[in-house]
Amino acid sequence: MFSRSWPSRAALTAAATLLALAPAAGAGAAPPAVPPVPVVTAASPAVTAAPAGLPPTLSAPAASLRLRQLDVAEPRSMAGYSRARFPHWTRLGHGCDTREIVLARDGVDVKQDEDCRAISGTWHSEYDGKEFTDASALDIDHMVPLAQAWRSGANEWSDALRRQFANDLDGPQLIAVSAASNRSKGDQSPDQWKPPLRSYWCTYSRAWIDVKSRYDLTVTEIERDALAEMVATCYGQENG
Repeated sequence: MFSRSWPSRAALTAAATLLALAPAAGAGAAPPAVPPVPVVTAASPAVTAAPAGLPPTLSAPAASLRLRQLDVAEPRSMAGYSRARFPHWTRLGHGCDTREIVLARDGVDVKQDEDCRAISGTWHSEYDGKEFTDASALDIDHMVPLAQAWRSGANEWSDALRRQFANDLDGPQLIAVSAASNRSKGDQSPDQWKPPLRSYWCTYSRAWIDVKSRYDLTVTEIERDALAEMVATCYGQENG
C-alpha cells in the first residue's frame, strides 16, 4: 500500500490558512473579579510552547489576564442546537480533512495512505497520558466543545463562523486524545470535567481560555473560578 509521511510544519501552516483567522475577543463589560493572579508585564511572554506539535497557546500570565477580561454570563438556551450547525471535518485538499491533519500533526512518524488516512504512527493522549499506535482509538477533541460554545454565544454566529470554529487549526481548539477521555469529557466545562492528568491542567486551562478569548465566548462564574484554579497550577510548571 502506498504510504507517505506528513509534510513539513510550513506546509501544514499553509493548509491552515484556508480557514479564516479566529476573531479577536471583543471589549465587553468588565466581569466580576477573579482570585488575584500575577499580571502580565512587558517582560511576560504572551504565548508559550505546547506539547508535541500542537499550536502554541497563551502563557499562564496572559491566560490569567484574558480570563479576567472574559464576559461572565449564564448559559444560553440549547434551543436550535445540532452538531450539524458546526460542519466538520473540512476537506483541505489531497483527500485530507481536518481530522487527518490533526492526527498527523499530533502524532510521531505518522504514515498515511493515498486517501490521507493515518495507517501507522504513535500518539500520546495528553488528557490521560496513554500511548496509542492505532489512530482509530483516538478522537479529535474540540477543546471548547461545540455544545458548550453554543451555550456561550455561538448560537448567534453564522454557519460559516461555526464551521471555522469546528475546524480551527490556528489555535489550540483541536487535539488528538484517547476516545475514552474525549467521551468522558463530552460537552462539559472545566467546572464539570478536568483532564485525569492533573499535570495537564495548566495547559488545558490556558488553551480553553485562549479559545474562548479568540471567539469572544462567555464563561459562567463557576467555570471562571475553575479555570483560575487550574491556571494557578502553572506556576512552577510554566511549560504545562
